Amino acid sequence: MLISDLGEFGLIDRIARFLPAGPPDVVVGVGDDVAVLRTGSREYLLATCDIQIEGVHFLPERISAYQLGRKIVAINVSDIAAMGGIPAWALISLALPASRPVSFVDELYRGMLEEIEAAAAAIVGGNVSKNDGGVVVDLFLMGKAEPQNLILRNGAKQGDLILVTGTLGDSRAGLEVLRDDRLKVAQEVRQRVMVKHLTPRPRLREGRVLGRCGKVHAMVDVSDGLMADLEHVCRASGVGAEIWADQVPVGAACSQVALASGVEGLDWALSGGEDYELLFTASPDQAAAIESLLVNETGTSCRAIGRITAAQGDIDLLFPDGRRLSYLMEKRGWDHFAPP
Repeated sequence: MLISDLGEFGLIDRIARFLPAGPPDVVVGVGDDVAVLRTGSREYLLATCDIQIEGVHFLPERISAYQLGRKIVAINVSDIAAMGGIPAWALISLALPASRPVSFVDELYRGMLEEIEAAAAAIVGGNVSKNDGGVVVDLFLMGKAEPQNLILRNGAKQGDLILVTGTLGDSRAGLEVLRDDRLKVAQEVRQRVMVKHLTPRPRLREGRVLGRCGKVHAMVDVSDGLMADLEHVCRASGVGAEIWADQVPVGAACSQVALASGVEGLDWALSGGEDYELLFTASPDQAAAIESLLVNETGTSCRAIGRITAAQGDIDLLFPDGRRLSYLMEKRGWDHFAPP
């Protein structure tokens, strides 16, 4: 059996089977984006890590060191935000060729510092190593969350509405314009989607508001793609879901780039990934109050795009004309080990 036969999440499940059960102070362990640990204080300790590898996650000619620094911090902060937490301390493990200019490191750390300070957190240490194969930036982020504000991905309930902040698909559109300079789209649109892809904005304030309101049952950030991340929620909660295609908030810029590329913007919104919006579930009678609260306190909109069903493991995409497509038959989101 090859790793590609398992895929990324099958591999994670396999690794988890090798590991012993966590001690009592582990609230959430392997299988989630963030570990949740008891420390004896009134708050839980949150711990997460994410990585950017040259040639896998980024091409140096398509992203500046400053942008890379901002992005590696933002994607980790997004994981903390999706639990209703607060980031606090970061450690950086950096591997790079000795031939890389020192200015690259200066700009990388300038970007990381700008983004970490925006999250009211700090870089407190790390490690450096030589790697002739290219740059690797691995960031380990710790944070805090009050037990009453913590939101996990396993709390979705049958009948819940599925809501998402902001719009989707713009990051995938940004990747497309970076890949193809010949796409005929307005410069303003090109710039907008490139910013979304290269320097995403984590929904930290929004996550805190949703955690404090006590009305959200489950939450995750949209990093692998809307449908893939919804699957994580469904698997953890033992439920199914249906998504209403005409309610998915496809970004206007995404639609324009998709049109120029000859594809549907909805496809990128469903499976493009790296939007770092928050996907969450709540009771239908609480949805309007949550939408109002989020706009009033953060200026960020959210909308209902589907509902949780009892059909465990099944996710359907519903169209206005009555068509119903099973997600399991459609393209999934990002998977590191999927065949090309």
